[in-house]
Amino acid sequence: MSINMSNFDKMSQMLEAYDVPAILVTVDYEIIASNKIYEAKFGSIDFTSKPNCYAVSHGYSTPCDQAGEDCPLLTAKESKHKEKVLHIHQTPNGREHVDVEMIPIFDSSGDLSFFVELLKPIPLASGKAINQKMVGASLTFSKMLKSITHVAKSDVNVLLLGETGTGKELVSQAIHMGSLRKNKPLVTLECAGLSESLIESELFGHRKGAFTSANANKIGLVQHADGGTLFLDEIGDVSLATQVKLLRLIESKTFRRVGGTEVRTSDFRLICATHKNLTELIEQGQFRLDLYYRINVFPINVPSLRERTSDIPLLVDHLLRQESSKLHITESAMNILKSHEFKGNIRELRNLISRASVICETNKIDEKIIRDCINFDKPINQNQQTQPQNINTSLKELERKYIIKLSEKHANNKTKMAEEAEISIRTLYRKIESSRSIN
Repeated sequence: MSINMSNFDKMSQMLEAYDVPAILVTVDYEIIASNKIYEAKFGSIDFTSKPNCYAVSHGYSTPCDQAGEDCPLLTAKESKHKEKVLHIHQTPNGREHVDVEMIPIFDSSGDLSFFVELLKPIPLASGKAINQKMVGASLTFSKMLKSITHVAKSDVNVLLLGETGTGKELVSQAIHMGSLRKNKPLVTLECAGLSESLIESELFGHRKGAFTSANANKIGLVQHADGGTLFLDEIGDVSLATQVKLLRLIESKTFRRVGGTEVRTSDFRLICATHKNLTELIEQGQFRLDLYYRINVFPINVPSLRERTSDIPLLVDHLLRQESSKLHITESAMNILKSHEFKGNIRELRNLISRASVICETNKIDEKIIRDCINFDKPINQNQQTQPQNINTSLKELERKYIIKLSEKHANNKTKMAEEAEISIRTLYRKIESSRSIN
């Protein structure tokens, strides 16, 4: 294909106008230019070697459609319109999910000349176990990511649906980080287990003297979320009385502090999450239909681990790196994990890997260790308890080793130790004292 150098120079300069990584590609898949943002993110390209986009981005020897993936260039060539697709690209950080947008460019005669390819990495998502938190490459995981990329740039309310432990809070973070509000706060309220009065105080704030323990004015989370994102986790646990106030807040973006009369405003983007079936709660009269339609503008199903078992090796690798760079898992142990039901989803998998790292006396986690870790959660058959005292002692010893490992990992920082163990600092101190009594 002959290239008009004047047009080529103009097109190359045009790439710098984009605020995302961009490359210029011919109709024959050859990359002929890139902008500085692309080079900073993905590295420089040797244009003298006449690189093809599918080789640079994926390491393929043939176009994406011939390698079993959607090819946005081919689709845009046929439709003659802008096309988008979610791909996993090779990057300096490993394989990452990237939202690819292919824009066809025509010459003065109406003939197709080039494509501008825009590559937008998805925050908090990776196709490889690196430092990012959302890890996966399965079809169900990719489908969820595609929904995230579609809705992130908008300001519509999002409802995350999925079982406990699937990572709905991480999804909310990904939506926030992909939005125009990413430089503003993401404020989270876990609604489960909170009383009606406490939820209102946390959300709206209160004035001094509004109730017995209100010793000072308090700014609520809604006000803290001004300009950013408000994430309400387990929205299905909110009382009907609070639902009325939430409905008013969503409709008008106005609120009053508890005990106050001044009407305040807050510009926030709302994301809600629940593991409950809200339609059933509506039928039972426990959830308002009008609130449901307010929060359910764009629903996203967060898949259970059973729906993405092919991601388990990636997740295990990711979790092991968090525990220790020296640990590795055998193939037989991995097969057990892949066949496990995981009712607690990723949270349960994280617990199993943490347990395994505690009791592993070498750098290898084998089948026996994984089976032992799984059996910790199984009810003890009273008829088989021949030595109940030994069982109790071994569990205490396991807890002692776990606390020692946490202390080493976080340089005895009690706050970080408690956060990782998912317990209060008071409980942590109590367990430390208990563990000392074993010695």
